[in-house]
Amino acid sequence: MPTMKDREEGFERKFVFDEELRFKATARRNKLLGLWAAEKLGKTGEDAETYAKQVVLADFEEAGDEDVVRKILGDFEAAGVKESEQQVRAVMRELMAQAVESIQNA
Repeated sequence: MPTMKDREEGFERKFVFDEELRFKATARRNKLLGLWAAEKLGKTGEDAETYAKQVVLADFEEAGDEDVVRKILGDFEAAGVKESEQQVRAVMRELMAQAVESIQNA
């Protein structure tokens, strides 16, 4: 029969696993979002990959998604790309679902 200590350790392992999954999925989502934004900005090839990496790094500025949204919207505004914040957030949600699915299926 499992003891309270066993249950506690199980919960801790599950928490660590879930946090690792969330981190990986967010990083993958941000890369995909960066590639989507790069296309809107007219970037291709190496330039698109570099931009996607910049989007991933932007997520480390503060907790949450605001830093990523701010970067992309700022870059869109500077380049004259007409995309709303709502559209960027909608794409983020779609890409998060894709990222989670791809990680779970890996």
